[in-house]
Amino acid sequence: MIRYNFERIFKARGVERPFSFLRTAGFSDNLATKLKQNRVKRLNLETLERLCIVLKCTPNDFFEWTPNPEENLNDNHPLNAIRRSDKVLSITQMLNDVPLGQLENIEKLVNDTVKKLQHPTRGVSNVGDVMTSS
Repeated sequence: MIRYNFERIFKARGVERPFSFLRTAGFSDNLATKLKQNRVKRLNLETLERLCIVLKCTPNDFFEWTPNPEENLNDNHPLNAIRRSDKVLSITQMLNDVPLGQLENIEKLVNDTVKKLQHPTRGVSNVGDVMTSS
């Protein structure tokens, strides 16, 4: 079954108060409530695009697929791309257990990785690098 999962992207983006965030971004009370409570059945493309812009994501980030146990889809089926895990939640929980002194090292590593993703260098081929270009 394919369904929307807005909670996942709110957590990934650090949005602690989704209703307030959405209202500030210009969404109606009604839609903000439905999104916060994950009670949306369908969205028009304009609204979907606005959500992607304010949450810095793609439409696929909102979808979650739970396979029907009665169907045998192989592991390379395209729907597996939106099969989700609780990785965002487990990363957050993991960071809560890290000593404060180590969080600076993790923050530096994340910042360096984000910079490499935003500005990939041509010709990079080291195994430890985030992106490889040719």
